[in-house]
Amino acid sequence: MLKKFKQATLKSLKTTGLSAVVQNSRWRRERLLILAYHGISTHDEHHWDDSMFMPAAAFQRRLELIKHAGCTVLPLSEAVERLYANNLPDRSVAITFDDGTQDFYRVAFPLLREFKFPATVYLSTFYSDFNRPVFDVMCAYLLWRGRREVLDLRPLVGRDEKIELRSAGARQRAVRLVREFTAGPQMSAEEKDRLLVRLAAGLQVDYGELVERRAIHLLNRDEVRSLAGQGVDFQLHTHRHRTPRNRELFRREIDDNRNRIREITGHQAVHFCYPSGVYDPLFLPWLREAGVTSATTCDFGLAARSCDSLLLPRLVDVSSLSEIEFEGWLTGISAVLPRRPEMQESAA
Repeated sequence: MLKKFKQATLKSLKTTGLSAVVQNSRWRRERLLILAYHGISTHDEHHWDDSMFMPAAAFQRRLELIKHAGCTVLPLSEAVERLYANNLPDRSVAITFDDGTQDFYRVAFPLLREFKFPATVYLSTFYSDFNRPVFDVMCAYLLWRGRREVLDLRPLVGRDEKIELRSAGARQRAVRLVREFTAGPQMSAEEKDRLLVRLAAGLQVDYGELVERRAIHLLNRDEVRSLAGQGVDFQLHTHRHRTPRNRELFRREIDDNRNRIREITGHQAVHFCYPSGVYDPLFLPWLREAGVTSATTCDFGLAARSCDSLLLPRLVDVSSLSEIEFEGWLTGISAVLPRRPEMQESAA
C-alpha cells in the first residue's frame, strides 16, 4: 500500500513540476546520490534473487534514466572529495558495485562504457584468488535450482533429516543448516566447494555447467587487471567479506584486501564498503587507522556534508524499484518521502 501511494505521489509531483524544482535546487546540488548494485543477471539469477541480481535490460534502462535526468556521474573519489569541498556539480551521482561478481566484466562494464559512466567496484578478494563459486551464495542458488527436489541432509551434513524444498522457508532452513555445518569445523574453501558438488548432485543440478559459465563467481585477477586498465576503480570490501569485531582481525581483512588490490591494479585503495551493509561504531577508528577516506553503508539516502565520511548512505538499487521511484532518487525528492524499513544488502 505504501509503495503504491509513494508511486502515485511521485507521479503527481513530477506532473506538477515540483520534482524539477527539487532537482535543480541548491539543496540537491549539495548532495550526492551514491548508487549501489550487486550482480547483473546473465541467466536466471534475477528470478532467484532480484534484490541481488538485476536483468541487463533493467540496468541499461537505469543508465538511460540517469542520462535523461541530466545527472553528472562522477568517479567515487572525486565525488566524495567534492561533496566535502561543497563544489558538487548539479545532480551528482556515483555508481558503485559491491563484491565484484564476474558479470560486471561481461555485462555491466560494456553498458557503462557505452554511456561513458565511471564506476567503482568494491571488491572482496578471496574469491578472486580462489576463483570458484562463492559458497554461501551458491548454496542458496543451488537449493533454488533444485526446489522441486527433496534434500537428504545425511550425506551432506550427517543430519538425519529430509527437507522438501518447494517453499522459500524450507530452502532458508536448508541453507542455514548447511552453513552451520561448514562454520563449525573450519572447513577449507576446497572442502566447501566439494560440498557444493555433492549438494548439486543430490538436487539433480549440473554443477559442471554452472562452473563452466562461472555462475556465482567473482572477477578473477585477469579480469580485474583488464578492467582497472580501462578505468574501473577498485576499492575495499574486505578480503573474506566479513567484519570481525576484533581490531586485529578487522585490520587483517582490510590489509589483505588492500594488498591484493594493489598487487593486481597497482593502485592504493582508500575507500571502503561494509560487507552486507553491517557496520558498528567500533569500526570507525579502525578504518581511520587504516587510512580509509570514506565508507559506504546500505542505509538509504543522499550523502550530505553533514554525514560522517565513514557512514555514507546509498541507494541500493533493485529490480523491484519502479522507474518513477528511481527518478525520484535522481531528483532527490524520494529522500523526503516515507518508506518501508531499508533492506540490508545480501552477502555475496
